Amino acid sequence: MSEPNAPVRGPMASRFRGFLPVVVDVETGGFNAATDALLEIAAVMIDIDADGVLRRGVTHSYHVKPFEGGRLEPAALQVTGIDPFHPLRPALPEHDALQRIFREIRHAIRDYGCRRAILVGHNAAFDLGFLNATVKRADLKRNPFHPFSCFDTATLAGAALGQTVLAKAAMVAGLEWDPANAHSASYDAERTADLFCLVCNRLHESFGEAQSRALALGWQSQPGEAEEP
Repeated sequence: MSEPNAPVRGPMASRFRGFLPVVVDVETGGFNAATDALLEIAAVMIDIDADGVLRRGVTHSYHVKPFEGGRLEPAALQVTGIDPFHPLRPALPEHDALQRIFREIRHAIRDYGCRRAILVGHNAAFDLGFLNATVKRADLKRNPFHPFSCFDTATLAGAALGQTVLAKAAMVAGLEWDPANAHSASYDAERTADLFCLVCNRLHESFGEAQSRALALGWQSQPGEAEEP
């Protein structure tokens, strides 16, 4: 992982002020992050080329064992179709699932010369709330994500496309949408990643103009040099 005071470098660090966007989707046993079980988590990496064009990268996805005492609301399970105790479900304890995902994210932070990851999600506060609650419960010490800042694709899609529901935003954007695969953490995270990349790429020219203006104002000595959001 990059040192906190190390200079950021490269197009990804420049594009997001030293932060690495990682798309996260969770499937859960309810809506309360403090009491309801985490059942699936997927993290999709975002890649960037030398011209600053974003694209969806690799997906890391795990089934998660409900923590002891975690609530499982029947209505939530009906929506997701998850049977948490199916004998063939290859689920990991919370600690192990997050540790594996965090390891890959730290590698990407280093490779892209970033300082920290920032969560991208559709209605991102929900995913970040469950992520932070699980980190605390599992006593994980090296969380690569910013604890409260995030990018919300519901907001981005509402502004850019006039739609805030993920399925509708994806379809009006011309992206694939298969209702049969919806409410799978990996599928929803991949569609969210595609949506995030599409909107950001359409704003590429605007970003370039803003960078030039920021440099002229003296807000940063080099592209990507940043403070916390």
